[in-house]
Amino acid sequence: MPKSLYSRDWHESVAANRWAILKKTALKHTILTLTILATFSCATAPDADDHFKVEYAGALKNIMHKGDLSAQADLTEFQDTEHFYALGAVENLKGEILILDSKPFISSVQDQNLSISNSFDNNGTLLVYASVDKWASLSIPDNVSTYQDLEKHIEQTARDNGINTEKPFPFLINGRVKSFDWHVIDWKDGDTEHSHEKHISSGLHGTLSDQDVEILGFYSNSHHAIFTHHTTNMHLHVKTTDNQLSGHLDGLTLGQGMTLKLPDVK
Repeated sequence: MPKSLYSRDWHESVAANRWAILKKTALKHTILTLTILATFSCATAPDADDHFKVEYAGALKNIMHKGDLSAQADLTEFQDTEHFYALGAVENLKGEILILDSKPFISSVQDQNLSISNSFDNNGTLLVYASVDKWASLSIPDNVSTYQDLEKHIEQTARDNGINTEKPFPFLINGRVKSFDWHVIDWKDGDTEHSHEKHISSGLHGTLSDQDVEILGFYSNSHHAIFTHHTTNMHLHVKTTDNQLSGHLDGLTLGQGMTLKLPDVK
């Protein structure tokens, strides 16, 4: 091969090939670096929804309009679930369900008296539930007093603390209330005409004042007639801290120095 052809064209070809290899290698390293950074970012900054998921079985509209009081959830399926929170109604509307940190308080009417069981051996015709292992505690301002005040405060506070309020979320309230209205349903077998007023009056109900309570609630602006009534975005159940009463919360007046707990999504 002539020396002039070899030395010029050959060197140009080698240089071009080396440059192409360098560009290809650099591109691979760039893609690998971006992939690692994206993976690390996802691992260190999870979406708030990853911290809890609200689920439900049954629906208020099926109870109210179809008279479907059948079992939609077997509570024994959740007895080994850690940090489990739930509320709802017992099968055939024969009581109220409240589960706080995996401990059940199932209230029912027995011989015209209130009975509270700590057994998971029950079925629910309606159940709303979530598992939350970490809560953020926040003071409720003393000017938040009524049910309506509380609903607005919970929505705004949840939004301020990184919770997507367009999706359902659980919350807890602790402290001493000025008063609260409650009921434990005891539906009459065979009655097919349902109303919220009849549900309240069918069993035990009343008003208590100056009580230390634990309240579990679920908030949603998109589950009316599913697990909230059409006039509210909240469904609340209450238990006195002395465990003498547990049931559905119909209304309340908050006391001072109460605490709101929201899922800690930070």
